[in-house]
Amino acid sequence: MYTKIEAEIGGQTMTFETGKLAKQTSGSVVVSCGDTMVLVTAVAEKKSKNMGFLPLTIEYQEKMYAAGRIPGSYFRREIGRPSEKEVLTCRLIDRPLRPLFPKGYMSETQVIITVFSADQEIDPDILAMNGASTALAISDIPWNGPIAAARVAYIDGEYVLNPTHSQLEKSAMNLVVAGTDSAVVMVEGRTGELSEEEVLEAIFFGHEGIQPLIAMQNSLREEIGKPKREVVAPEINEDLKAKIEKLAAAGMDEVANTADKIERGDRYDLLKEEVIAELDEDDYESDAEVFDLLSAYKKAVMRGRIVNEGKRLDGRSFDQVRPISCEVGVLPRAHGSALFTRGETQAMVIGTLGSERDEQHLEGLSGDVYRRFMLHYNFPPFCVGEVRFMRGPSRRDIGHGTLARRGLEAVLPSAEDFPYTLRVVSEVLESNGSSSMATVCGTSLALMDAGVPIKAPVSGVAMGLIKEGDKVVVLTDILGDEDHLGDMDFKVVGTSKGISALQMDIKIDGVDRDVMGTALAQAKDGRLHILGKMEEALVTARDDVSEHAPKYVTIKIHPDKIRDIIGPGGKIIREMTAEFDSKIDVEDDGTVKIFSKDNESAAGLLARIEEITAMPEVGKIYNGLVRTIKDFGAFVQILPGTDGMVHISELANRRVNKVTDILKEGDNVKVKVIEVDNRGRIRLSRKAALEEGEE
Repeated sequence: MYTKIEAEIGGQTMTFETGKLAKQTSGSVVVSCGDTMVLVTAVAEKKSKNMGFLPLTIEYQEKMYAAGRIPGSYFRREIGRPSEKEVLTCRLIDRPLRPLFPKGYMSETQVIITVFSADQEIDPDILAMNGASTALAISDIPWNGPIAAARVAYIDGEYVLNPTHSQLEKSAMNLVVAGTDSAVVMVEGRTGELSEEEVLEAIFFGHEGIQPLIAMQNSLREEIGKPKREVVAPEINEDLKAKIEKLAAAGMDEVANTADKIERGDRYDLLKEEVIAELDEDDYESDAEVFDLLSAYKKAVMRGRIVNEGKRLDGRSFDQVRPISCEVGVLPRAHGSALFTRGETQAMVIGTLGSERDEQHLEGLSGDVYRRFMLHYNFPPFCVGEVRFMRGPSRRDIGHGTLARRGLEAVLPSAEDFPYTLRVVSEVLESNGSSSMATVCGTSLALMDAGVPIKAPVSGVAMGLIKEGDKVVVLTDILGDEDHLGDMDFKVVGTSKGISALQMDIKIDGVDRDVMGTALAQAKDGRLHILGKMEEALVTARDDVSEHAPKYVTIKIHPDKIRDIIGPGGKIIREMTAEFDSKIDVEDDGTVKIFSKDNESAAGLLARIEEITAMPEVGKIYNGLVRTIKDFGAFVQILPGTDGMVHISELANRRVNKVTDILKEGDNVKVKVIEVDNRGRIRLSRKAALEEGEE
């Protein structure tokens, strides 16, 4: 049955249509706003697979035809790996949906979002998030939604719900908020150094704004929603559970009291072997059943210690940050480098400076984008003591790198003040909680070490949450195990002035304003503490870029001289680029930007360009080359590509009968510029040069 329903959000009408397209799916919906339109489909296999986890896949596809464009790839079609924007949108959709599937549901489930039409003002990602929730809500797939999402901007002191692209360009904030009717379940975006109070207000401004979308989905589900499939919760063998907990009690206490991550893991592995050895084979069906019950017991013990006894795994207080050490300039040839270590998490961060030609070119529905600041995050398997295939950056890697980049963008110098392209790479060497925040801190130090004049140092901290009934504990600088057993992962990035980026994911139904306010306040204390430790290594950016960094020089030439630098078919500029091992960018207004490997090359190239583009000065004497002899005088080249004429009467202090009596082609001769007329013609005089004592 075809159904169409509308909801107004942020002054814009969002339309949901179902029953017309993709009718063989479990649930499908077309979401439109302005000229942007996305199709969202949800399909789940009928049979459940006991995989031990939810096999949920989110695929977001931007088709270039949606914007009336042909892909720029060789094959002229959308192939290969998804773009960065597609990956980040998949993560935005996945994170609020996944926690709301019921326990025990393990059917392979796929949500595919296809952008059919895209204008330049309405981003498809918010439509995709709301469409994914709607498709699941009306389907027969078990799911405890709906959720809704909106973007929040902050323009001239006012919050704006679902801003257009034009409005976002003027906004200090670009924040995506997702939630249910009662709580916030996901937050992500940049916040431009706003205060904790301003950010908290923005989050719940967005949460209030999405309520019409949730009401609309509930109405649509009641009208056309399919009956949900039954989910049989996995039965727990209570007898086996009791035996395992009794056998593991003493050993689990030892595990929980082991602060070191590797030792704790080894002790837990040994405990698993001990429990299996003590059980009778008739007590259980498989080792996996035992390990699942033991894992649940471990989680309960560790959460109970935190909530009831106030004991964290490594003995810290709830608001305490792990020991921090910072080093800068650790790599001799890098333009900037920093080694940031916090507890058992360590990141080597390297900054590289390049020219405008090194900017990243991104092709998307909104047009071509050139990015001058890139931050790449790598999480190799050895950083957690594992062995696995290395297949390039994962969705998680891209997401963590993007969060760190957003956090630093607020403090970068403008291209006018610092015209370098910046690439930062974070190599995670050890990980036990929040390597993305270590990347933020290391990036700030590496940029300052490279001589990048950032406006202020930036740090980041990951916050956790343990909620047991009415008891709520907020943890600062969470460990990997605390992330795994906890209910929230809340990453906050910022300067001493305010928050520049944040990301929140939860595993429970949501968090309220009080809990989030507490987390933000506690995160501020942690962030400032980390900044203090970073300042012990480096307070501000170095006075100059590294000796190994390219040297940047800019000069202005007359636009008419551009062709002299380029040369026929680009010959001159190619020769200079090769000779001085440099990059030369020439703009239409005559601005010439030089990027050279060192000061010597930059000085030599600059001198060559000044020589080629120099304009003749009246009254100045030049050493010229006789190019052509005529009866009435000689044409002399005084500068590359610049000739002037010496009339026969200006050759000497006496009468000259023939020009060839004084000059021959190929002679070098001193001449003085005596006039440049309004047509650019140059009059030269050998006689005047002789009178000034030049030979």
